[in-house]
Amino acid sequence: MSANWSDLRARTLSGLAMVAVGGFAIWWGGAVFGLLAALVVTLMVWELAQMTTPEGVSGLQAKALAALAGALTVLVLFVPNALTRIALLIPVIVGTAMPRRDRPIFAAYAFFVMATGYALIMLHHWIGALGILWLVAVVVASDVAGYFAGRAFGGPKFWPRFSPKKTWSGTVAGWVGAAGIGWLFYAMGMGSWVLIPLSPVIAFAGQMGDIAESAIKRRTGVKDSSSLIPGHGGLLDRFDALIGAVSILLLIYPLLPQNFFGG
Repeated sequence: MSANWSDLRARTLSGLAMVAVGGFAIWWGGAVFGLLAALVVTLMVWELAQMTTPEGVSGLQAKALAALAGALTVLVLFVPNALTRIALLIPVIVGTAMPRRDRPIFAAYAFFVMATGYALIMLHHWIGALGILWLVAVVVASDVAGYFAGRAFGGPKFWPRFSPKKTWSGTVAGWVGAAGIGWLFYAMGMGSWVLIPLSPVIAFAGQMGDIAESAIKRRTGVKDSSSLIPGHGGLLDRFDALIGAVSILLLIYPLLPQNFFGG
Protein backbone atom coordinates (compact mmCIF):
# COMPACT_ATOMS: atom_id res chain seq x y z
CA MET A 1 0.00 0.00 0.00
CA SER A 2 1.27 3.48 -0.91
CA ALA A 3 2.56 5.59 1.95
CA ASN A 4 -0.16 8.09 1.07
CA TRP A 5 -2.79 5.53 2.10
CA SER A 6 -0.91 3.66 4.83
CA ASP A 7 -3.09 5.03 7.62
CA LEU A 8 -6.38 4.45 5.83
CA ARG A 9 -7.35 1.22 7.67
CA ALA A 10 -6.75 2.67 11.15
CA ARG A 11 -8.53 5.90 10.20
CA THR A 12 -11.50 3.98 8.84
CA LEU A 13 -11.93 1.66 11.83
CA SER A 14 -11.59 4.38 14.45
CA GLY A 15 -13.79 6.66 12.35
CA LEU A 16 -16.55 4.05 12.23
CA ALA A 17 -16.33 3.59 15.99
CA MET A 18 -16.68 7.33 16.55
CA VAL A 19 -19.62 7.49 14.16
CA ALA A 20 -21.37 4.67 16.01
CA VAL A 21 -20.88 6.20 19.46
CA GLY A 22 -21.55 9.75 18.35
CA GLY A 23 -24.58 8.78 16.26
CA PHE A 24 -26.18 6.96 19.17
CA ALA A 25 -25.58 9.86 21.56
CA ILE A 26 -26.89 12.44 19.07
CA TRP A 27 -30.05 10.48 18.38
CA TRP A 28 -30.68 9.74 22.06
CA GLY A 29 -30.05 13.36 23.03
CA GLY A 30 -30.57 14.72 26.52
CA ALA A 31 -28.10 13.71 29.17
CA VAL A 32 -26.48 11.04 26.99
CA PHE A 33 -25.47 13.55 24.33
CA GLY A 34 -24.56 16.16 26.92
CA LEU A 35 -22.31 13.75 28.83
CA LEU A 36 -20.55 12.75 25.62
CA ALA A 37 -19.99 16.43 24.84
CA ALA A 38 -18.58 16.90 28.35
CA LEU A 39 -16.23 13.93 27.86
CA VAL A 40 -14.97 15.35 24.58
CA VAL A 41 -14.40 18.74 26.25
CA THR A 42 -12.51 17.04 29.08
CA LEU A 43 -10.14 15.23 26.74
CA MET A 44 -9.59 18.23 24.47
CA VAL A 45 -8.73 20.49 27.40
CA TRP A 46 -6.32 17.83 28.66
CA GLU A 47 -4.61 17.64 25.26
CA LEU A 48 -4.37 21.42 24.96
CA ALA A 49 -2.99 21.73 28.48
CA GLN A 50 -0.46 18.97 27.79
CA MET A 51 0.75 20.69 24.62
CA THR A 52 1.25 24.02 26.39
CA THR A 53 2.64 22.78 29.72
CA PRO A 54 6.33 23.68 30.17
CA GLU A 55 8.87 20.91 30.63
CA GLY A 56 9.34 19.80 34.21
CA VAL A 57 5.78 20.62 35.27
CA SER A 58 3.70 17.70 36.53
CA GLY A 59 1.13 16.29 34.13
CA LEU A 60 -1.32 16.16 37.02
CA GLN A 61 -2.04 19.84 36.45
CA ALA A 62 -3.34 19.13 32.95
CA LYS A 63 -5.49 16.26 34.24
CA ALA A 64 -6.92 18.36 37.06
CA LEU A 65 -7.72 21.18 34.66
CA ALA A 66 -9.41 18.75 32.27
CA ALA A 67 -11.49 17.26 35.08
CA LEU A 68 -12.59 20.76 36.09
CA ALA A 69 -13.61 21.55 32.50
CA GLY A 70 -15.61 18.36 32.22
CA ALA A 71 -17.31 18.82 35.59
CA LEU A 72 -18.41 22.36 34.74
CA THR A 73 -19.76 21.25 31.37
CA VAL A 74 -21.82 18.58 33.14
CA LEU A 75 -22.98 21.21 35.64
CA VAL A 76 -24.25 23.52 32.91
CA LEU A 77 -25.97 20.54 31.28
CA PHE A 78 -28.08 19.85 34.37
CA VAL A 79 -28.23 23.38 35.81
CA PRO A 80 -28.43 25.70 32.80
CA ASN A 81 -28.42 29.25 34.11
CA ALA A 82 -26.36 32.41 33.72
CA LEU A 83 -24.09 31.56 36.66
CA THR A 84 -23.12 28.09 35.41
CA ARG A 85 -22.55 29.46 31.90
CA ILE A 86 -20.17 32.06 33.27
CA ALA A 87 -18.48 29.30 35.30
CA LEU A 88 -17.39 27.71 32.01
CA LEU A 89 -14.73 30.42 31.88
CA ILE A 90 -13.08 29.11 35.05
CA PRO A 91 -10.94 26.45 33.31
CA VAL A 92 -9.78 29.09 30.83
CA ILE A 93 -8.76 31.46 33.62
CA VAL A 94 -7.23 28.79 35.86
CA GLY A 95 -5.38 27.15 32.98
CA THR A 96 -3.95 30.47 31.85
CA ALA A 97 -2.77 31.22 35.39
CA MET A 98 -0.92 27.89 35.63
CA PRO A 99 2.67 27.51 34.40
CA ARG A 100 2.03 27.74 30.68
CA ARG A 101 3.75 28.24 27.36
CA ASP A 102 1.93 30.52 24.92
CA ARG A 103 -0.65 31.76 27.40
CA PRO A 104 -2.64 33.83 24.85
CA ILE A 105 -2.92 30.85 22.52
CA PHE A 106 -4.02 28.56 25.34
CA ALA A 107 -6.56 31.08 26.61
CA ALA A 108 -8.11 31.64 23.17
CA TYR A 109 -8.30 27.98 22.19
CA ALA A 110 -9.47 26.83 25.63
CA PHE A 111 -12.27 29.39 25.39
CA PHE A 112 -13.42 27.94 22.07
CA VAL A 113 -13.21 24.38 23.41
CA MET A 114 -15.40 25.25 26.39
CA ALA A 115 -17.79 27.21 24.18
CA THR A 116 -18.04 24.28 21.77
CA GLY A 117 -19.15 21.88 24.48
CA TYR A 118 -21.82 24.29 25.64
CA ALA A 119 -22.87 25.14 22.09
CA LEU A 120 -23.31 21.50 21.11
CA ILE A 121 -25.67 21.00 24.04
CA MET A 122 -27.66 24.11 23.13
CA LEU A 123 -27.71 23.40 19.39
CA HIS A 124 -29.22 20.01 20.12
CA HIS A 125 -32.13 21.87 21.70
CA TRP A 126 -32.37 24.45 18.91
CA ILE A 127 -32.11 22.29 15.78
CA GLY A 128 -32.61 18.80 17.19
CA ALA A 129 -30.83 15.52 16.58
CA LEU A 130 -31.15 15.77 12.80
CA GLY A 131 -29.65 19.25 12.91
CA ILE A 132 -26.62 18.00 14.83
CA LEU A 133 -26.32 15.09 12.41
CA TRP A 134 -26.32 17.57 9.53
CA LEU A 135 -23.61 19.65 11.23
CA VAL A 136 -21.43 16.62 11.91
CA ALA A 137 -22.09 15.20 8.42
CA VAL A 138 -20.93 18.47 6.85
CA VAL A 139 -17.69 18.40 8.84
CA VAL A 140 -17.08 14.70 8.13
CA ALA A 141 -17.92 14.99 4.42
CA SER A 142 -15.59 17.96 4.08
CA ASP A 143 -12.80 16.09 5.85
CA VAL A 144 -13.28 12.86 3.88
CA ALA A 145 -13.59 14.61 0.51
CA GLY A 146 -10.58 16.74 1.30
CA TYR A 147 -8.55 13.72 2.44
CA PHE A 148 -9.15 11.68 -0.70
CA ALA A 149 -8.91 14.59 -3.15
CA GLY A 150 -5.78 15.92 -1.50
CA ARG A 151 -4.09 12.51 -1.51
CA ALA A 152 -5.23 11.69 -5.06
CA PHE A 153 -4.66 15.03 -6.83
CA GLY A 154 -2.22 16.93 -4.65
CA GLY A 155 -1.35 20.31 -6.09
CA PRO A 156 -0.68 23.70 -4.54
CA LYS A 157 -0.81 23.97 -0.77
CA PHE A 158 -3.67 25.91 0.81
CA TRP A 159 -1.71 27.42 3.73
CA PRO A 160 1.67 25.66 3.98
CA ARG A 161 2.93 27.82 6.82
CA PHE A 162 0.41 26.30 9.23
CA SER A 163 -0.89 23.16 7.52
CA PRO A 164 1.69 21.72 5.10
CA LYS A 165 -0.50 18.79 4.02
CA LYS A 166 -3.67 20.72 3.16
CA THR A 167 -4.03 21.40 -0.58
CA TRP A 168 -6.34 23.59 -2.61
CA SER A 169 -7.72 20.48 -4.31
CA GLY A 170 -8.65 18.98 -0.95
CA THR A 171 -10.03 22.27 0.35
CA VAL A 172 -12.32 22.82 -2.64
CA ALA A 173 -13.37 19.16 -2.60
CA GLY A 174 -14.37 19.68 1.03
CA TRP A 175 -16.66 22.55 0.03
CA VAL A 176 -18.23 20.46 -2.72
CA GLY A 177 -18.75 17.52 -0.37
CA ALA A 178 -20.35 19.80 2.22
CA ALA A 179 -22.68 21.34 -0.37
CA GLY A 180 -23.68 17.81 -1.33
CA ILE A 181 -24.66 17.10 2.27
CA GLY A 182 -26.69 20.31 2.38
CA TRP A 183 -28.47 19.37 -0.85
CA LEU A 184 -29.17 15.85 0.44
CA PHE A 185 -30.80 17.11 3.65
CA TYR A 186 -32.80 19.68 1.65
CA ALA A 187 -33.90 17.06 -0.90
CA MET A 188 -35.05 14.82 1.93
CA GLY A 189 -37.22 17.63 3.32
CA MET A 190 -35.14 18.11 6.47
CA GLY A 191 -34.45 21.79 5.97
CA SER A 192 -34.71 24.73 3.62
CA TRP A 193 -32.59 25.50 0.55
CA VAL A 194 -30.41 27.62 2.86
CA LEU A 195 -28.62 24.40 3.84
CA ILE A 196 -27.01 24.16 0.38
CA PRO A 197 -24.98 27.41 0.54
CA LEU A 198 -24.70 27.26 4.34
CA SER A 199 -22.98 23.88 4.39
CA PRO A 200 -19.83 25.00 2.51
CA VAL A 201 -19.60 28.01 4.87
CA ILE A 202 -19.71 25.62 7.82
CA ALA A 203 -17.12 23.41 6.09
CA PHE A 204 -14.81 26.37 5.50
CA ALA A 205 -15.05 27.35 9.17
CA GLY A 206 -14.23 23.75 10.02
CA GLN A 207 -11.17 23.86 7.78
CA MET A 208 -10.05 27.03 9.56
CA GLY A 209 -10.48 25.23 12.87
CA ASP A 210 -8.28 22.46 11.53
CA ILE A 211 -5.62 24.94 10.44
CA ALA A 212 -5.74 26.74 13.80
CA GLU A 213 -5.04 23.49 15.64
CA SER A 214 -2.28 22.64 13.15
CA ALA A 215 -0.69 26.00 13.87
CA ILE A 216 -0.75 25.29 17.61
CA LYS A 217 0.87 21.88 17.07
CA ARG A 218 3.60 23.38 14.90
CA ARG A 219 4.26 26.09 17.49
CA THR A 220 4.45 23.56 20.34
CA GLY A 221 6.46 21.04 18.29
CA VAL A 222 4.10 18.05 18.42
CA LYS A 223 2.82 15.88 15.57
CA ASP A 224 -0.50 14.94 17.18
CA SER A 225 -2.38 16.39 20.13
CA SER A 226 -2.26 12.88 21.66
CA SER A 227 -2.48 9.24 20.58
CA LEU A 228 -5.98 8.51 21.89
CA ILE A 229 -7.52 7.69 18.48
CA PRO A 230 -5.66 5.28 16.16
CA GLY A 231 -5.06 6.85 12.78
CA HIS A 232 -6.39 10.22 13.89
CA GLY A 233 -4.12 11.27 16.76
CA GLY A 234 -6.03 12.96 19.54
CA LEU A 235 -9.45 14.43 20.16
CA LEU A 236 -8.28 17.88 19.08
CA ASP A 237 -6.95 16.38 15.85
CA ARG A 238 -10.37 14.89 15.19
CA PHE A 239 -12.67 17.61 16.52
CA ASP A 240 -10.70 20.74 15.65
CA ALA A 241 -12.89 21.24 12.59
CA LEU A 242 -16.02 20.84 14.71
CA ILE A 243 -14.81 23.68 16.94
CA GLY A 244 -14.64 25.98 13.92
CA ALA A 245 -17.94 24.76 12.49
CA VAL A 246 -19.86 25.18 15.75
CA SER A 247 -18.34 28.63 16.31
CA ILE A 248 -19.48 30.01 12.95
CA LEU A 249 -22.92 28.43 13.26
CA LEU A 250 -23.41 30.09 16.64
CA LEU A 251 -22.24 33.40 15.22
CA ILE A 252 -24.64 33.41 12.26
CA TYR A 253 -27.50 31.47 13.87
CA PRO A 254 -29.52 34.61 14.74
CA LEU A 255 -29.31 35.65 11.06
CA LEU A 256 -30.68 32.38 9.70
CA PRO A 257 -34.36 31.86 8.84
CA GLN A 258 -36.23 30.27 11.72
CA ASN A 259 -37.13 27.28 9.55
CA PHE A 260 -33.69 26.80 8.01
CA PHE A 261 -33.63 23.37 9.62
CA GLY A 262 -36.84 21.47 10.13
CA GLY A 263 -39.01 24.50 10.86
